[in-house]
Amino acid sequence: MTAYPVDLDRWRQAGRIAARARDLGVRLVVPGASRRDVAEAIEAAIRDEGAAPAFPANLSRNQEAAHYTPSVDDEEEFVAGDLVKVDVGAHLDGALADTADTVEVGGTHRHENLVRAAREALAAGIARVRPGVAVDELSRAIASAIRARGLKPIEDLTGHSIERYLLHAGKAIPNVPGGSAASLLEGEVVAIEPFATNGIGRISNGPFGNIARFRSDPGSSDPVLARLYGRFRTLPFALRWADGPGETEALRRARRSLQTYPVFLERGQGLVAQAEHTVLVGATGAEILTSSAAP
Repeated sequence: MTAYPVDLDRWRQAGRIAARARDLGVRLVVPGASRRDVAEAIEAAIRDEGAAPAFPANLSRNQEAAHYTPSVDDEEEFVAGDLVKVDVGAHLDGALADTADTVEVGGTHRHENLVRAAREALAAGIARVRPGVAVDELSRAIASAIRARGLKPIEDLTGHSIERYLLHAGKAIPNVPGGSAASLLEGEVVAIEPFATNGIGRISNGPFGNIARFRSDPGSSDPVLARLYGRFRTLPFALRWADGPGETEALRRARRSLQTYPVFLERGQGLVAQAEHTVLVGATGAEILTSSAAP
């Protein structure tokens, strides 16, 4: 049996903070709102509660499935009918929470089937969580819920296990069956995140999404890089967060030691909806750490 996190209360607190920041983002995504302003408001809300963003607020739109955060000079505004994935993470000393929901900007109701498919798939996957369950059982439930609405799950995006300071800790939770022989263990923390699309169900790499992470500790030879690594460790960060003396230039020098994230685009140019919760695998089922109802 996998041991529960020794600082479980901290994980629960990070989940509550992430959920509140996600819900704030959902409320702020309205016609005419600036993408950069919304992202920065989400991230500020996390910091105001004594946590740090586990990754930049992702505000991917329409055919963008994931990994877009605004740049420092992004002037784009949301327009009615945009389908926006509000993907948020918070951490307290490395105790991580990852959560997402999809907003149809302006309440046009043109894409309600997609949004419901992602949310229903998330609920179906969470309902199967228990110690010893095959991951493939969750994947089958997720895919069935999406296909029941005449849509496709995105095959090459997955949920994932989470460990301290490791957002993707090695165990994948695919959104289609046949992709995992693993089982869930009691005490594990996992993110379940279905993606539904009216496209072909696969992604391709688009342009740079303004997100990077350190592959490893750069050492102390460059004090500016050392300071940045102390802030972010190996968690993803936004280039617009590099605002201290010499930080932007230091990151340019360190390009080879950074992993950069492209925007994931639906390969058939289909629209994409996402829903996600971080859950603890408890003795009798899932404890949703990022529930909106969490106090």
